[in-house]
Amino acid sequence: MAVENGSGSGSSISTKEQVVVTVTGSRTVSPAKSRCALATFDLPYITFYYNQKLLLYRTALDFPDAVARITAALSDALRVFYPLAGRIRQDADGALAVEGDEGAEVLEAEAVGVAVDELAGGDCGEEAERVMQQLLTKLRDGLAVGCAFNHAVLDGTSTWHFMSYWAQLCRTSSPSSLPQQPIHERSLARSVRVRLDLPESAEAHEKTDPNGPKKALVARVFSFSEASVGRIKSAANAALPPGAKPFSTFQSLGAHIWRAVSRARGLGPADITAFAVFADCRARLDPPLPPAYFGNLIQAVFTGVPAGMLLGGPPELAAGLLQKAIDEHDAAAVARRLEEYEAAPKLFHYSDAGPNCVAVGSSPRFRVYDVDFGFGRPERVRSGGNNKFDGMVYLYPGRGGEGGIDVELALQPEPMQRLQKDADFLLLHQAAA
Repeated sequence: MAVENGSGSGSSISTKEQVVVTVTGSRTVSPAKSRCALATFDLPYITFYYNQKLLLYRTALDFPDAVARITAALSDALRVFYPLAGRIRQDADGALAVEGDEGAEVLEAEAVGVAVDELAGGDCGEEAERVMQQLLTKLRDGLAVGCAFNHAVLDGTSTWHFMSYWAQLCRTSSPSSLPQQPIHERSLARSVRVRLDLPESAEAHEKTDPNGPKKALVARVFSFSEASVGRIKSAANAALPPGAKPFSTFQSLGAHIWRAVSRARGLGPADITAFAVFADCRARLDPPLPPAYFGNLIQAVFTGVPAGMLLGGPPELAAGLLQKAIDEHDAAAVARRLEEYEAAPKLFHYSDAGPNCVAVGSSPRFRVYDVDFGFGRPERVRSGGNNKFDGMVYLYPGRGGEGGIDVELALQPEPMQRLQKDADFLLLHQAAA
């Protein structure tokens, strides 16, 4: 699983010549031994880093009591979501499975000089990254819950299914109030065994990237209110002819982000820029699978166009490209992608998406602000530095609900500076949000 490896008890992590996070304890939470074979859907994500999620809570609850409650609920949750407590292993034929009962490592820490608001702002700085390396961190006016999940074990839908179940267990012991139990039978999605030759380590795999090492990035959160999202969607749909299929909120906002990032990068007219969305395939399969299927049922759907066409055309051009790519990714397209991978399995690099890509993960449909462990809704939900590459976007619902969306975006420093001054992207030329 589940919680990223860290230092032992009593060690500290510092930044800006000041101790920010001090690890105060460590324990392992384990369920019974189990085994879960990985399906073809899971394998493309085997070389992705652990997905990190940070939930910030403002509370005066006694920290030791909160730790006891949360870890007790985690123990119960792992009995149900048991793949999160195992380890990925390879059999003699090269096929991969999650098995064992090693459990999830839980690190407790203190960052008592850091307030919730310092971590909840739009700047995804170093302090948030330090806090995210622990599961439970005491803050000056609250606490942070930071988790890391192996992406080959689960996707976003399954991540927030687990988080909701865990939080609900912390609030109540009534079985009738718990979310639906996960479905662990991965042969429902694909039963083919695939041999995959793994590198010695993540570092060894990185060195095989033909496009070189990961570049320095800056991450920011841009919050779009319900009114702002509405204006973006209206602009994309304004010129559609009668009877045309309207663009969704995602397609409209995705086009808005894609165009703005391409402007910020200063792309030439002939430079190809790509947009990738990690589409949930549960409802696309034939027969479809329910949301409770636990694992990965996502595939990256790509579309590309010269930057001159993207930026010279109206918003509906970009939104139309996204709509077409998403609509065409039906059950047959999903099956073809799986068959192609099984015929020639490979280990991916982030740079395979190309130098001018915008890739969108997560979804504003995930009910991330309903993850209440018994001391209220989170003040902010954010992603960690893992799996962030140039152009990676995570979408979350705005904390206030009502249709607002938070856009968490990673770019190289100079394009990010230009994006932060882009009046069209920020909608500054219109009425204030």
